[in-house]
Amino acid sequence: MDSKLEQLTQIAHGVASHFGNACEVVIHDLKKQDIESSIVYIENGHVSNRKLGDGPSEIVLETLNRNPECLKDRLSYLTKTDDGRILKSSTMYIRGKDGTIDYIFSLNYDITGLLTVDNSIRSLISTAEMSGEDRQPRKITHNVNDLLDTLIEQSVQLVGKPVALMSKDDKITAIQYLNDAGAFLITKSGDKVSNFFGISKFTLYSYMDAGKESK
Repeated sequence: MDSKLEQLTQIAHGVASHFGNACEVVIHDLKKQDIESSIVYIENGHVSNRKLGDGPSEIVLETLNRNPECLKDRLSYLTKTDDGRILKSSTMYIRGKDGTIDYIFSLNYDITGLLTVDNSIRSLISTAEMSGEDRQPRKITHNVNDLLDTLIEQSVQLVGKPVALMSKDDKITAIQYLNDAGAFLITKSGDKVSNFFGISKFTLYSYMDAGKESK
Protein backbone atom coordinates (compact mmCIF):
# COMPACT_ATOMS: atom_id res chain seq x y z
CA MET A 1 0.00 0.00 0.00
CA ASP A 2 1.49 3.35 -1.02
CA SER A 3 1.70 6.21 1.49
CA LYS A 4 -1.16 8.19 -0.08
CA LEU A 5 -3.56 5.24 0.04
CA GLU A 6 -2.47 4.53 3.60
CA GLN A 7 -3.37 8.10 4.61
CA LEU A 8 -6.70 7.88 2.82
CA THR A 9 -7.62 4.64 4.57
CA GLN A 10 -6.77 6.24 7.91
CA ILE A 11 -9.09 9.16 7.12
CA ALA A 12 -11.79 6.80 5.82
CA HIS A 13 -11.75 4.80 9.03
CA GLY A 14 -11.93 7.98 11.11
CA VAL A 15 -14.85 9.41 9.12
CA ALA A 16 -16.80 6.14 9.25
CA SER A 17 -16.23 5.84 13.00
CA HIS A 18 -17.28 9.46 13.56
CA PHE A 19 -20.54 9.30 11.59
CA GLY A 20 -21.47 5.72 12.44
CA ASN A 21 -22.63 2.71 10.47
CA ALA A 22 -24.98 4.72 8.22
CA CYS A 23 -21.93 6.32 6.57
CA GLU A 24 -20.18 4.33 3.86
CA VAL A 25 -16.67 5.42 2.85
CA VAL A 26 -15.24 4.08 -0.41
CA ILE A 27 -11.84 4.49 -2.07
CA HIS A 28 -11.48 3.75 -5.79
CA ASP A 29 -7.97 3.25 -7.21
CA LEU A 30 -7.76 4.77 -10.71
CA LYS A 31 -4.14 3.78 -11.17
CA LYS A 32 -5.08 0.11 -11.42
CA GLN A 33 -5.01 -1.51 -14.83
CA ASP A 34 -8.18 -3.45 -14.02
CA ILE A 35 -10.88 -0.83 -13.43
CA GLU A 36 -13.47 -3.59 -13.09
CA SER A 37 -12.31 -4.06 -9.47
CA SER A 38 -11.61 -0.43 -8.62
CA ILE A 39 -12.70 -0.50 -4.95
CA VAL A 40 -9.54 -0.94 -2.85
CA TYR A 41 -11.00 0.10 0.52
CA ILE A 42 -14.50 0.31 1.96
CA GLU A 43 -16.02 0.99 5.38
CA ASN A 44 -19.66 0.15 6.15
CA GLY A 45 -20.18 -1.53 2.79
CA HIS A 46 -23.61 -2.74 3.97
CA VAL A 47 -24.94 0.73 3.09
CA SER A 48 -24.72 0.01 -0.66
CA ASN A 49 -24.09 -3.75 -0.37
CA ARG A 50 -20.68 -3.39 -2.00
CA LYS A 51 -17.40 -4.97 -0.99
CA LEU A 52 -13.66 -4.81 -1.58
CA GLY A 53 -12.86 -5.58 -5.22
CA ASP A 54 -16.23 -4.48 -6.60
CA GLY A 55 -16.36 -2.38 -9.75
CA PRO A 56 -16.58 1.31 -10.61
CA SER A 57 -19.52 3.67 -10.30
CA GLU A 58 -20.74 6.10 -12.97
CA ILE A 59 -18.56 8.78 -11.39
CA VAL A 60 -15.46 6.61 -11.82
CA LEU A 61 -16.13 6.02 -15.52
CA GLU A 62 -16.83 9.71 -16.07
CA THR A 63 -13.57 10.55 -14.35
CA LEU A 64 -11.56 8.19 -16.54
CA ASN A 65 -13.22 9.61 -19.65
CA ARG A 66 -12.62 13.32 -18.94
CA ASN A 67 -9.73 15.75 -18.80
CA PRO A 68 -8.53 15.78 -15.14
CA GLU A 69 -8.10 19.56 -15.32
CA CYS A 70 -11.86 19.96 -15.82
CA LEU A 71 -12.85 17.85 -12.81
CA LYS A 72 -14.00 19.34 -9.54
CA ASP A 73 -15.12 17.59 -6.38
CA ARG A 74 -18.85 16.77 -6.36
CA LEU A 75 -20.39 17.36 -2.97
CA SER A 76 -23.81 16.56 -1.50
CA TYR A 77 -25.68 14.88 -4.35
CA LEU A 78 -28.18 12.02 -4.18
CA THR A 79 -27.63 8.36 -5.08
CA LYS A 80 -29.87 5.31 -4.77
CA THR A 81 -29.18 1.69 -3.80
CA ASP A 82 -30.64 -1.43 -5.41
CA ASP A 83 -33.22 -1.74 -2.63
CA GLY A 84 -34.36 1.87 -3.00
CA ARG A 85 -32.58 3.55 -0.09
CA ILE A 86 -31.51 7.15 -0.72
CA LEU A 87 -27.95 8.24 0.05
CA LYS A 88 -26.38 11.67 0.36
CA SER A 89 -23.08 11.33 -1.47
CA SER A 90 -19.89 13.27 -2.03
CA THR A 91 -17.01 12.49 -4.36
CA MET A 92 -13.51 13.90 -3.90
CA TYR A 93 -10.72 13.57 -6.45
CA ILE A 94 -7.29 12.75 -5.02
CA ARG A 95 -4.62 13.87 -7.47
CA GLY A 96 -1.06 12.80 -8.16
CA LYS A 97 1.88 15.13 -8.65
CA ASP A 98 1.17 15.46 -12.38
CA GLY A 99 -2.47 16.47 -11.76
CA THR A 100 -3.99 13.14 -12.82
CA ILE A 101 -6.62 11.49 -10.60
CA ASP A 102 -5.01 8.70 -8.55
CA TYR A 103 -7.92 7.92 -6.22
CA ILE A 104 -11.57 8.76 -5.71
CA PHE A 105 -12.66 9.19 -2.09
CA SER A 106 -16.44 8.83 -1.73
CA LEU A 107 -18.90 9.27 1.13
CA ASN A 108 -22.41 7.78 1.03
CA TYR A 109 -24.67 8.54 3.99
CA ASP A 110 -28.00 6.73 4.26
CA ILE A 111 -30.64 9.43 4.71
CA THR A 112 -33.68 7.27 3.96
CA GLY A 113 -35.03 7.49 7.51
CA LEU A 114 -34.36 11.22 7.67
CA LEU A 115 -36.25 11.73 4.40
CA THR A 116 -39.27 9.96 5.85
CA VAL A 117 -39.30 12.45 8.71
CA ASP A 118 -38.64 15.33 6.31
CA ASN A 119 -41.54 14.34 4.04
CA SER A 120 -43.88 14.19 7.02
CA ILE A 121 -42.87 17.70 8.06
CA ARG A 122 -43.11 19.04 4.49
CA SER A 123 -46.66 17.75 4.14
CA LEU A 124 -47.58 19.93 7.10
CA ILE A 125 -45.74 23.13 6.16
CA SER A 126 -45.74 23.13 2.34
CA THR A 127 -47.87 25.51 0.26
CA ALA A 128 -48.87 25.63 -3.40
CA GLU A 129 -45.96 27.99 -4.11
CA MET A 130 -43.39 25.52 -2.75
CA SER A 131 -43.16 23.35 -5.85
CA GLY A 132 -40.31 22.12 -8.00
CA GLU A 133 -38.87 19.01 -9.58
CA ASP A 134 -36.48 16.86 -7.58
CA ARG A 135 -33.43 15.56 -9.39
CA GLN A 136 -33.39 11.79 -9.69
CA PRO A 137 -30.63 10.17 -7.63
CA ARG A 138 -28.00 8.10 -9.38
CA LYS A 139 -28.16 4.36 -8.87
CA ILE A 140 -25.19 2.74 -7.13
CA THR A 141 -24.05 -0.37 -8.99
CA HIS A 142 -21.95 -3.31 -7.78
CA ASN A 143 -20.12 -4.33 -10.95
CA VAL A 144 -19.45 -3.16 -14.49
CA ASN A 145 -22.23 -5.30 -16.00
CA ASP A 146 -24.84 -3.67 -13.78
CA LEU A 147 -23.31 -0.27 -14.50
CA LEU A 148 -23.47 -0.80 -18.26
CA ASP A 149 -27.12 -1.89 -18.01
CA THR A 150 -27.89 1.27 -16.04
CA LEU A 151 -26.14 3.51 -18.58
CA ILE A 152 -27.97 1.85 -21.47
CA GLU A 153 -31.26 2.36 -19.65
CA GLN A 154 -30.39 6.04 -19.16
CA SER A 155 -29.54 6.43 -22.85
CA VAL A 156 -32.99 5.09 -23.79
CA GLN A 157 -34.64 7.44 -21.29
CA LEU A 158 -32.70 10.32 -22.84
CA VAL A 159 -34.08 9.57 -26.30
CA GLY A 160 -37.56 8.97 -24.90
CA LYS A 161 -38.62 6.02 -27.04
CA PRO A 162 -37.93 2.26 -27.21
CA VAL A 163 -35.15 0.98 -29.47
CA ALA A 164 -37.68 -0.47 -31.93
CA LEU A 165 -38.96 3.06 -32.64
CA MET A 166 -35.58 4.82 -32.73
CA SER A 167 -34.34 6.48 -35.89
CA LYS A 168 -30.67 6.58 -36.88
CA ASP A 169 -30.34 10.03 -35.26
CA ASP A 170 -31.95 8.72 -32.08
CA LYS A 171 -29.44 5.89 -31.87
CA ILE A 172 -26.57 8.29 -32.51
CA THR A 173 -27.82 10.41 -29.60
CA ALA A 174 -28.07 7.39 -27.31
CA ILE A 175 -24.66 6.01 -28.28
CA GLN A 176 -22.97 9.38 -27.89
CA TYR A 177 -24.46 9.60 -24.40
CA LEU A 178 -22.90 6.22 -23.61
CA ASN A 179 -19.58 7.34 -25.06
CA ASP A 180 -19.56 10.54 -22.99
CA ALA A 181 -20.44 8.54 -19.87
CA GLY A 182 -17.40 6.29 -20.40
CA ALA A 183 -19.45 3.16 -21.11
CA PHE A 184 -17.00 1.94 -23.75
CA LEU A 185 -14.21 1.79 -21.19
CA ILE A 186 -15.92 -1.38 -19.97
CA THR A 187 -14.57 -4.59 -21.48
CA LYS A 188 -16.76 -5.98 -24.31
CA SER A 189 -19.29 -3.16 -23.88
CA GLY A 190 -19.28 -2.61 -27.66
CA ASP A 191 -20.73 -6.07 -28.25
CA LYS A 192 -23.53 -5.57 -25.73
CA VAL A 193 -24.43 -2.08 -26.97
CA SER A 194 -24.41 -3.22 -30.61
CA ASN A 195 -26.74 -6.12 -29.82
CA PHE A 196 -29.05 -3.92 -27.74
CA PHE A 197 -29.48 -1.32 -30.50
CA GLY A 198 -29.56 -3.93 -33.28
CA ILE A 199 -26.53 -2.58 -35.16
CA SER A 200 -23.16 -3.93 -36.22
CA LYS A 201 -19.88 -3.06 -34.49
CA PHE A 202 -18.89 -1.07 -37.61
CA THR A 203 -22.13 0.93 -37.40
CA LEU A 204 -21.55 1.47 -33.68
CA TYR A 205 -18.17 3.07 -34.34
CA SER A 206 -19.58 5.19 -37.14
CA TYR A 207 -22.37 6.41 -34.84
CA MET A 208 -19.78 7.31 -32.21
CA ASP A 209 -17.87 9.34 -34.80
CA ALA A 210 -21.07 10.95 -36.08
CA GLY A 211 -21.97 12.05 -32.59
CA LYS A 212 -18.57 13.67 -32.11
CA GLU A 213 -18.85 15.50 -35.45
CA SER A 214 -22.24 16.95 -34.49
CA LYS A 215 -20.78 18.69 -31.43
